[in-house]
Amino acid sequence: MIVSSLYANNRSIVFPSAIEKALEYLKSHDFTTMEPGVYEIQGKDIYAQVFDAETQPAEKQRPEVHEKFIDVQFLASGKERLGFTPDTGNYEVAERIDERDLIFYKEVKDEGFIEARPGTFSIFFPEDVHRPACISGESMVVRKVVVKVSLALL
Repeated sequence: MIVSSLYANNRSIVFPSAIEKALEYLKSHDFTTMEPGVYEIQGKDIYAQVFDAETQPAEKQRPEVHEKFIDVQFLASGKERLGFTPDTGNYEVAERIDERDLIFYKEVKDEGFIEARPGTFSIFFPEDVHRPACISGESMVVRKVVVKVSLALL
C-alpha cells in the first residue's frame, strides 16, 4: 500500500509505467466536473471508475481485496477514512464477484485507517485489504476515482 498526494512537490518516487500512466490521468482531469462512469485509459488493462459515494461508519463498509487489478484510489472532493490491513489469507469470504475482480471479507483484524482529503491517492495491491468510504467526521458524499491497473502490466 502506498499513500501520497497527487500534488506533492518534486515527487521522488518513480512507479512502474502503468501506475505512472494512472497518476498522469488523475493529474490531467477535473473529476468534479466529469460525469460518473467508466473511462478507458488503456483498454481493459487500465481504466478509471468515476463515482460518488456516501461515507458510512466503518462497520457498514465491507473490507475488500482484488486478485487481478491494483486499485489507485483518488479522492476528488470531500473527505473519507480508508481502512487497511494485510491480507493474511485467513479471512472468511463474505462475497466473491469474479467479473468485477472483487472479494469482500466478513471481517478483518488489526485494521488501521488513513484520512484522505482531496488530492490524496492510495495504491492498494492484491495483498492489501482495504475498506473505502468510511466517515471522517460526518457522513458526506465524496467524489472518488478508482483507476484499475492490471497486474499483468507490472
